[in-house]
Amino acid sequence: MSDLIERTLSRLDEKLVGHVSLPGSDDYAAATAIWARPIGRIPQAIAHCVTAEDVSAAILAARECYLPISVRGGGHDWAGRALCEGIVIDMRDMKQVVLHADKRSMRIAGGALAKDVVGVTDLFGLAAVTGSVGVVGMAGLTLGGGYGPLIGRFGLALDNMLAAEVVLSDGRVVVASQDSEEELFWSLRGGGGNFGVVTAMRHRLHELPSVRSGMVAYPFAEARAVLEHCAEIAATAPDALTVQVGVAAGPDGQPFVLVVPTWCGVEAEGEARVAPFLKLGTLLFGELRSQPYGASLKLFDAHLVNGRRTFMETCWMPELNGGGIEAIIRAAETMVSPGCALLTHEFRGAASRVAVEATAFALREDHVLVEIIASCAPADDVEEQKHRNWARTARMGFDAVALSGGYPNLLADGDALRATESYGRNANRLVAAKRRYDPDNVFASAIPLPLDRQRHAPLQLVRM
Repeated sequence: MSDLIERTLSRLDEKLVGHVSLPGSDDYAAATAIWARPIGRIPQAIAHCVTAEDVSAAILAARECYLPISVRGGGHDWAGRALCEGIVIDMRDMKQVVLHADKRSMRIAGGALAKDVVGVTDLFGLAAVTGSVGVVGMAGLTLGGGYGPLIGRFGLALDNMLAAEVVLSDGRVVVASQDSEEELFWSLRGGGGNFGVVTAMRHRLHELPSVRSGMVAYPFAEARAVLEHCAEIAATAPDALTVQVGVAAGPDGQPFVLVVPTWCGVEAEGEARVAPFLKLGTLLFGELRSQPYGASLKLFDAHLVNGRRTFMETCWMPELNGGGIEAIIRAAETMVSPGCALLTHEFRGAASRVAVEATAFALREDHVLVEIIASCAPADDVEEQKHRNWARTARMGFDAVALSGGYPNLLADGDALRATESYGRNANRLVAAKRRYDPDNVFASAIPLPLDRQRHAPLQLVRM
C-alpha cells in the first residue's frame, strides 16, 4: 500500500461516522464474506458507511488515490460485484426502514434487505414489492429490475420506487424523482448502480394483509406433465396469481420439480386459486397456506450460503412452452452436483402495462425469466470449470426459444453485447446518461450497460 493510500485511508477513517477496516480485521472479514465467492478480488480497504456523507467521503477518497470503488449492500450478486481491488463502500449498517405517516410509502436505506422491509410492513398489513428471497438487498434488486411474486399485480420493484437519494461520482448528494433529476431517476430504474450510490429509496406500499403461497415438489420423472400443467394454469391466471417453477437437485443429487405459486388477491379466493398446484402429479412434499407476505420470502433463504463459488446464466423466453420445458428437462438431466438448479420468474400483468420508454428497463412484454445456477464449495479449477460449463450449456439449450438479451441484473461482467440487446431502444439514452452522470466510470463495478460506440477503450479513473 502506497504512502498516498495510507494517508488517505487514515483521513477517511477520521472523517466517517462509521469507520475504515483493513485486511486482517474481523470487520473486514465480515464485509468481504459475500454469497458468491469471487476469485482474486482483495479490497485494499472497507469503508463502513452510516450516512450519505460517509459514502461521499469514501468516493472522494478513492478518487484521490485512483482506486476503484464497489458497493456492498446485500452482497448477493452472483458475479461478486460487491467487491473490488480498491475501496468497498459497505452499507450493511444503513438498514433503516421508515414507514411514512400516510402508510402509502416508506423510506428504505441503501443497505436494507427485503426481510428488513417486510419486518415492518407485515405489522401493518402492507407490502413493498420485493424479489422472491428475504436476504437479498433491496437497492441492487430494485435498480436492475426486481422480479418477484407480486409482479403481476404491482409490477417490478423498480416500478414502485418513487425517489432515490444518490451520491454522485463528484461526491454530491442529490434526490432523483419524477420532479427532480428526472433523467437520473429514469436511468436508475433498470440501469443498476452505474450512475451513483443509492443510499436511500422511497417505495410505494400496497395493502396486502396476507398471501397464499408455499413450495410443493413433484418427481422429476413427471417433470414434463407437471410443467405443462403449470403453463396451462399460468396462461389464464389473473394478475394476482404468479407461479415460479424449477428443477433442483436433492441431497442425493437426484433432481425434483419445485412449484411456488403465490396468490396476492382477495384472501377468500386464495385457497381455490392455488389448489390446482397441489394436483399436478404425485406430490412429494409441500403445502400452500395463508401467511404474511414476509413469511413467503423465507422459502429459499436457507439455500443461500455465503462463500461458495457460484456461476449463473440467464435468458428470457416468451412463455413457458414445449421448447422451454424440454430445455429445462435436458439441463436437469445433466446436473453435475446438488448445487445446480433452474428457476423461472414470470413477467406479466402490471409489469407489462408500463410503457417501454417509462424506465430504462426495456422488455415490457409478457415473458419468462430463466435463472440457471451452479454453485460448489471452493475447490480445484476442474470442479469449478465443470459447474461453469454446465450452466453455460444449459443456457445454450434455450437458444431456439430465447428472446435476445437477458436480465441485466444477472448478466456477467463485460457482457455489453447482450446488455445492448436487453435495453433495446432505450440503450442509447442509457449510454448518454452514463456519460452525463459518471463520465469517468467511477461506478464500473455495476451491472453491464450497453456498448458505448463513441468510446473505443475502457474508461480510466480520473482523480478529482
